[in-house]
Amino acid sequence: MGGSGGYSKGSGGMSLADLYARASAATDQSEYDAEVNQLIQDMLKDFNNRDVVGINKHLDTIEQAISNQIEGTVRLLFGGSVHKHTYVNGLSDVDVLVCINDTSLAGKSPREILTYFAGVLKQRLPNTEIGVGNLAVTVTFSDGHQIQLLPAVKTAQGFKIAEPGGDNWSNVISPQRFAQKLTSVNQSQNGRVVPVIKIIKAMNEHLPKELRLSGYHIESLAIEAFEKYKGDMTHKAMIQHFWREAVRLVLAPINDHTGQSIHVDDALGRAGSEQRTRLSHVIQQVATNLDRYDEQRSVENWQEILEI
Repeated sequence: MGGSGGYSKGSGGMSLADLYARASAATDQSEYDAEVNQLIQDMLKDFNNRDVVGINKHLDTIEQAISNQIEGTVRLLFGGSVHKHTYVNGLSDVDVLVCINDTSLAGKSPREILTYFAGVLKQRLPNTEIGVGNLAVTVTFSDGHQIQLLPAVKTAQGFKIAEPGGDNWSNVISPQRFAQKLTSVNQSQNGRVVPVIKIIKAMNEHLPKELRLSGYHIESLAIEAFEKYKGDMTHKAMIQHFWREAVRLVLAPINDHTGQSIHVDDALGRAGSEQRTRLSHVIQQVATNLDRYDEQRSVENWQEILEI
C-alpha cells in the first residue's frame, strides 16, 4: 500500500527529484569551473613563453654599446617583473638596473647618465625607438620587446636609482626585499600567487586607462590579499578573491617595502581620496561581473575578460 512511499524522500526530507536536480546543478558547476580553469591554464602557457633568447640578444647589444663607450665595467641586473617572475609577454617591460659604480660615470647625476645612455644607444641603434624618462631610458625594439634601463649605484645596503626629476639619487632601495616577500607568500599558497598575478595583469588592461593599476601595485595588492588566504586553491577562485579584496585594499595606501617611496601607490593620494574611490568602484564592477558570469556559467565572458 504505502511501500513505495519510503523512496519518495531523500535526506533532510527532500524529494528524489530535488536531490537529482541538486546533483545535476553541482555537476554543471563543476564542469563550468573546470572549463574556466583550463582556459586560465592555457592563457598562462602563452604568458610563460617569454622570448628569453630574443631579450638576451637585446641586452647583449645594449651592454656592449654602453661598455664600449665608458671606462670601467657595467653590470646589468634584472629588476621589476622579470626578477619577481611576474613578467607577462606583451604587458610587462623588462626592467634592468645598470650598475655604474666602477665606471667613469660614477660621479655624474642620474639625468646626465640617462642622457648619455640615450645618446650612445641612438648611435648604436639608429632605427630603434629610444625615449628618456625621469627614471629610465626606454628602448622599444621592432619585435615589440621593451627594455627600461635604470642607472643604479650599488651600496652595502642596497641600490640607489634616480629620483623623479633625475637630478638626485634616491634613498637606498632594496628590490630584493619585495621579491623575497612575494616569493614567501607565493610559496605559502602552493605557488599559485604568481600565476594569478599574471592573469590579473591581463585583466587590468580592461580597466579605464587612467585607472589601470601598475604592475608593482598589483603585486603589492596580491601580497595583501593572499598572505593569509585559506580559500579554494584553483586559479579561478583566487582571481575572484583578488578582485573582491582589492575593492577594499585600494582605498588606503600600501607601504613600499623597497624603500623607493613611502607608499606603492602615492599617485592615488591619501586614504579615501576621490581617485581611490573611483578605482574601488571600477574594481567592484569587475568583481560583480565575475560573480555574474558564475551565475550564468558563462565561459565565453571569462574568455573575453581574459583576452589581451
